[in-house]
Amino acid sequence: MTENEDKRELENIDTVEETKKETTDEKKDEYEEICYICRRPESVAGKMIKIPNNICICKDCMQRTFDSMNNSGFPMGDFIPNGQMPNISMINLSDLQGFMPQSQKIKKKKTKEEKAEAPKLDIKKIPAPHKIKASLDEYVVGQEYAKKVMSVAVYNHYKRVATDTMDDIEIEKSNMLMIGPTGSGKTYLVKTLARLLDVPLAITDATSLTEAGYIGDDIESVVSKLLAAADNDVERAEHGIIFIDEIDKIAKKKNTNQRDVSGESVQQGMLKLLEGAEVEVPVGASSKNAMVPMVTVNTKNILFICGGAFQDIEEIIKERLNKQASIGFQADLKDKYDNDENLLQKVTVEDVKKFGMIPEFIGRLPILFTLESLTVDMLVRILKEPKNAIIRQYQKLLALDEVNLVFEEDALRAIAEKAKEKKVGARALRSIIEEFMLDIMYEIPKDENIGQVTITRDYIEKKGGPLITMRGVAALPVNE
Repeated sequence: MTENEDKRELENIDTVEETKKETTDEKKDEYEEICYICRRPESVAGKMIKIPNNICICKDCMQRTFDSMNNSGFPMGDFIPNGQMPNISMINLSDLQGFMPQSQKIKKKKTKEEKAEAPKLDIKKIPAPHKIKASLDEYVVGQEYAKKVMSVAVYNHYKRVATDTMDDIEIEKSNMLMIGPTGSGKTYLVKTLARLLDVPLAITDATSLTEAGYIGDDIESVVSKLLAAADNDVERAEHGIIFIDEIDKIAKKKNTNQRDVSGESVQQGMLKLLEGAEVEVPVGASSKNAMVPMVTVNTKNILFICGGAFQDIEEIIKERLNKQASIGFQADLKDKYDNDENLLQKVTVEDVKKFGMIPEFIGRLPILFTLESLTVDMLVRILKEPKNAIIRQYQKLLALDEVNLVFEEDALRAIAEKAKEKKVGARALRSIIEEFMLDIMYEIPKDENIGQVTITRDYIEKKGGPLITMRGVAALPVNE
């Protein structure tokens, strides 16, 4: 290599290093400085005092430190010759490097000028309800009404964000309460929605929530999860969606002799979140403590979707319906509703209130809808129709061994009937398939000549075996 080529190469290396440094500095500028002592961000504590090794201390903490040293009778004069501060390097500050994890760094809020320059959400680019529902249809079988309600609510939420400062008419948010039997697809609906949307979406559950001061997650932790989903960008999180699962677990407890720390008190604590208020939220943690930075989030534009199975609410519905027609010649029989699978669709606000949800809480969830109980036909469709159907997953697994897996229609129906008997909804399908696929998955890789396996109803009902087809040979039944 010539001398000129060496120089050029060195110049290129220097340019790359400078670019890397600029990119790192830009990323650092995105996040707020946080005080090492009190953990308050720069937007709350004010300008930070920087000391070596990238450590920041707010003015208040620095002043308190000096005050405590002056008032303690500590002979400061002995350590400050000629009125100058001692060399700070006497403390090994390199040990303190990297004390702030990435999950606890808060992004800086935009200035008014930056907000004005930022591109506003275009209403025309918002996916229409029928497009959102069509995307949900690819993954979720049935539940047409629930999908329609959620699609409209999410569409309106986008529009609400877009028109937030357009005129004097303020659009109220439509928080939702979703009730459905176990295994009917409540959580799956929202998880599918999370993949389709471009807004931050947090999925949490109410089972671990407790009143402030008790062991468990604080109520604000549901918002801190949304903040984490928005990469600690407060402004983006304030336009997000929160799904709180197992909401029925915070119903009022029937036994009033003990303190209800995870029931009615949690509902009362959540009122301000659902309505819209500025709340202090721990960043990168589920509860407040001295070592976690805090940030203020306004929940006015956050859409809340609450879901729960509300176990045994059917008894409350039956009691109400039987009271309405329990006297006279045209009275209904008391057992009329015992075998009604979709009794849950007759639920009213009064039933939810009697279950243990306080009126103020229900009032902040204006949209109440239910999911249908899964029938045998729906379970058969769940097995084969969705993009990531269970059957397709097993077919792909065996395809990697160059074996074709086929399910007869009668076999699918037999699986659905077995799942229906278990009364846990679609969750039963996986366990049933795992049980009879175990031997097939174990035995098939032994013989490279096997080309196809056909699952029959007899095999599901343990009356026979699957049909094994060897490569280039007709199908042969295999006895267990």
